[in-house]
Amino acid sequence: MNFDLTKLIRNNIQELEPYSCARDEFKGRKANVFLDANESPYNQGFNRYPDPLQEELKTRLSTVKHVPVEKIFLGNGSDEAIDLVYRIFCQPGTDNVVAIEPTYGMYRVCAEINDIEYRPVLLDEDYNIDASKLLAATDQHTKVIWVCSPNNPTGNALQRTEIERLLNEFHGIVVVDEAYSDFSQERPFRYDLAQWPNLIVLNTFSKAWGCAALRLGMAFASTDIIALFNKVKYPYNVNQLTQQKASEMLQDLARINQWVSLITQEREHMLLAFNELPICQKVYHTDANFFLAKVNDATSIYNYLIDHAIVVRNRNRVTLCQNCLRITIGTPQENSALLAALRQYKN
Repeated sequence: MNFDLTKLIRNNIQELEPYSCARDEFKGRKANVFLDANESPYNQGFNRYPDPLQEELKTRLSTVKHVPVEKIFLGNGSDEAIDLVYRIFCQPGTDNVVAIEPTYGMYRVCAEINDIEYRPVLLDEDYNIDASKLLAATDQHTKVIWVCSPNNPTGNALQRTEIERLLNEFHGIVVVDEAYSDFSQERPFRYDLAQWPNLIVLNTFSKAWGCAALRLGMAFASTDIIALFNKVKYPYNVNQLTQQKASEMLQDLARINQWVSLITQEREHMLLAFNELPICQKVYHTDANFFLAKVNDATSIYNYLIDHAIVVRNRNRVTLCQNCLRITIGTPQENSALLAALRQYKN
């Protein structure tokens, strides 16, 4: 594949002089007295700015995700990485992006914030992807194609061969959001970064790792793309408490794996039980920690559950998801409470 990253970068980003953190200026040297960053000398443990490149955390993460440190970006949730893709590669008012539909809503929101045309391409009735249709929607101003797999809100892992075709034939950036990949049996694309220089893979601590409150997202890509992310991001984008807690979690893989196992077991139980409910018309295949179900009257059932202090996601207004509810897999007790309430529902 003939791929030239420099042709995709906005001119102002190419010429940008990044902010120089105080800590960057003595990097590689030892210091005991810090009088450079106008920090307070008091309240030890919280008074210093955090490592702007999160090197210790990335080193631990590298061994878990099997991605070299220099190919890892950490941000304030995956949403920061999504926004950076627009800010680095897309010229406002000129460029466009292509994305599957339905999918995660922040791709569109960030496009609108950055004044970038957003071109949705419908999945088929089984929520499968067609690379030909996505490629047909591109033109000379298309900089990015967005793919989420397993997809949100549909839950299914998209066909790998179709995503590979996008990577091979599209000369812009292809972003594969793998937020839910820990719950899937599919091979993660982050293992194959060396094969595609135009690939960016997203991941998160919010799902399998149970750390949504930390707001820590990951992006995996070539060293050149990661360098651009680090050039444009805010200097101290991941706070010290988040870095510390994430490091602790990375040392407790057995517990994380147990959580994933429990959730996938409960997922199979829930799919079977939900299919038997009178309100249920169809439960779609899922590779995530949630499932999408078509029901008799999504809005009425959603409101009924709210009255019973149970919150699910009403996707009735989402394209191709009419009368669908998206239901996260909870604890056995939470799942049982949901099923018990739905068995009592009267049309």
